[in-house]
Amino acid sequence: MPRARVSPEVELEYDVTGPAGGPPVLLIMGVGAQLIHWPDPFVEMLADRGLRVIRFDNRDAGLSTQLEHLGVPPLRWLVVRALLGLAVTSPYRLDDMAADAAGLLDHLGLPAAHVAGISMGGMIAQTMALGRPDRVLSLASLMSTPGGRYVGQYGAVKALLGRGAPRTREEAIECGVLLARAISGPGYPVEDESLRELAARSYDRCHAPRGFARQMAAILAAPQRTHALRRLRAPTLVLHGEADPLVPLEAGRATAAAIPGSRLAVVPGLGHCLPEGAWPQLVDALAGHVLAAHERAARAA
Repeated sequence: MPRARVSPEVELEYDVTGPAGGPPVLLIMGVGAQLIHWPDPFVEMLADRGLRVIRFDNRDAGLSTQLEHLGVPPLRWLVVRALLGLAVTSPYRLDDMAADAAGLLDHLGLPAAHVAGISMGGMIAQTMALGRPDRVLSLASLMSTPGGRYVGQYGAVKALLGRGAPRTREEAIECGVLLARAISGPGYPVEDESLRELAARSYDRCHAPRGFARQMAAILAAPQRTHALRRLRAPTLVLHGEADPLVPLEAGRATAAAIPGSRLAVVPGLGHCLPEGAWPQLVDALAGHVLAAHERAARAA
């Protein structure tokens, strides 16, 4: 896969799928996840709708730059501080990750793109739309949150967070399977074998628990965005699973309520994941949103 130098210290691994002249869609992944967590068939379904799909590894994930010189933040202590409403420091901010995404657009020669992010990726996409509105043709915030009291809803994975770091490949794969089970919704059961294959592929591609901690610190240190989101004017889709146990539907409703003119789409039975059974519905919602926004922008030009 190609790489893009987006700042003096960060290179991003990325790939591009779909027709060269199609509306560009930048997909931003969640905390600790890699570009492969946007499933290949899901990306191909978007490309079949005429979209030029760009996905990438965030800094500290996958094959992008691992910022090991920044150390490992005391994550448990930072979670406690965030839950108490106290200030949190982090090695870098969501603003820096949004700047990485904008730098990838620069590398690709794109003045702007339709930006869609899931979970932490949705937070980065929101941050990008706020700080660089000229680079965001439309926004899609999937299974995400406007920050504040909606950060820290981790009841579904508290037991997993207490297990400690896996020591072997097999332990890491098992943790990945358990996590995927914990955040899946009842409407879209997934076979353990599929979960195990993805967990193994992720581990073999890059196992970076220290990077996960730095990304998580960036989430916890981010300011509440609700007030700022009220000034957004980009066409916005807020998509959320009705049964999301990690980032509750309340957070999606709050995001949609904060952004003027946004549309909220709730998927019954969906958790905090992209299961195969939900792909047609998710692709219809996302591709329809992007194509409608692109057409309106073309008419206005």
